[in-house]
Amino acid sequence: MKHVKNIFSILVAAIWIGASEFARNEFLLKSLWTEHYRALGLNFPSEPINGAAWGIWSILFAIFIFVISKRFSLIQTTFISWLAAFVMMWAVIGNLGVLPYGILVYAIPLSILESFVAALIIKTSQNKTSLQEQLHK
Repeated sequence: MKHVKNIFSILVAAIWIGASEFARNEFLLKSLWTEHYRALGLNFPSEPINGAAWGIWSILFAIFIFVISKRFSLIQTTFISWLAAFVMMWAVIGNLGVLPYGILVYAIPLSILESFVAALIIKTSQNKTSLQEQLHK
């Protein structure tokens, strides 16, 4: 039964991550992405296969959060997972020249929030503690 609960919490976190990514990149930042790619002479990749790749990324990110959450507090899990997923991704795509740096004003706080909520979903499913208890651990 515990494995089912763990898988469920990973799936819920992955759904949150996917929804957050979709909302941020398709609604809030899409014009910045497409304009930047157009200036590079490229088309912004938004085919269904790209959505599937982001779905896989969301599941892997949720699994990573689940694994590290067993050892670290909620806040530590949030920032370790945020650094591993977002900061390293931005470093790579910045190095490749395809990161529109203007998005970071929005993406940094929203990705921290995304990481926090995903970590909170997983941490609260691991044990029956309240949000206040999780924040003070």
